[in-house]
Amino acid sequence: MRKLVLGIVGTGLALLPGIASAQALMCRPAAGVERPRPDLPDAKQPRRILPIGSYTLALTWNPGLCRADGTNPENRFRCSRGARFGFTLHGLWPDGTGKTWPQYCADTRILSPAQIKQMLCTTPSAQLIQHEWAKHGTCTSMAPSTYFATAKRLYDLVRYPDMDRLSRGDLTVGQFKARFAAANPNIPAESIRVTVTRENWLDELWLCLDTGLRYERCKPNSGGAADANPLRIWRGSGRR
Repeated sequence: MRKLVLGIVGTGLALLPGIASAQALMCRPAAGVERPRPDLPDAKQPRRILPIGSYTLALTWNPGLCRADGTNPENRFRCSRGARFGFTLHGLWPDGTGKTWPQYCADTRILSPAQIKQMLCTTPSAQLIQHEWAKHGTCTSMAPSTYFATAKRLYDLVRYPDMDRLSRGDLTVGQFKARFAAANPNIPAESIRVTVTRENWLDELWLCLDTGLRYERCKPNSGGAADANPLRIWRGSGRR
C-alpha cells in the first residue's frame, strides 16, 4: 500500500498553524482500484445535448458527507479511518445557457484504472469519478485525461479559511462566503453558492465560472442557500 500525505487542499503546503492545520489530509490509496459500474442515462436522468453557457466547480465538504452517508459502500474509501479529507472535488459541470444543463452527451466506456487512481485522492470514489465523466465530461470537447486534469487544476488552486475555527462559532452562509472569498482574491463572494442540509450542515460549494473557466457572478436563482441562512460545519470526532 502506497502512502500519500497531502497538506491543505489545493496548496501542497506542509502542516502550518491556522489554515493549513485545519485542512490537513491523509490519503492512502490501495495498490489496486475498484472497478466502477457503467453510468448511463435513464428516464430520470436523460441524455441532453445542449450548448454550454458556463461551468460549475463543485466541492464537497467530506466530513459532512461521511456524517450523513458514511455507511454507503460507495463512500467506503473516503470515509475510512485511513483517509482524512476536507473539501474534495465533486466535479466540473458544464451548465447550459438557460435553466437546463447538458448531460450524458455520449456513450462512454469504463475509465481506465490508471485514470481513476490518478484522481482518487482528489475525488475519493471510483464510482463518482466514472459518473462525473459519463454525465458531465462527455458534454465537453475534452478527452477524459484533459477533462480531469482541468478539473484538478482548478481544484488545486482553491484556498480555504480555517474550517476548524469556523466550525466552533455562530456563522451564516454570507459570512462563510466572505471568509472564503478573503482566502481566494480571484473568487468573489458573488461566485460562490453554498448548499446545506435540512439541519443547515455545510454540504457543498458550487463555484461559478464562465466558458473560459474564469470565475464570474453566479446567475440569479441558480441554487444554494440564502446569505442569511445559518451554517453549521461538521468537523468529525464530536466537533460541531
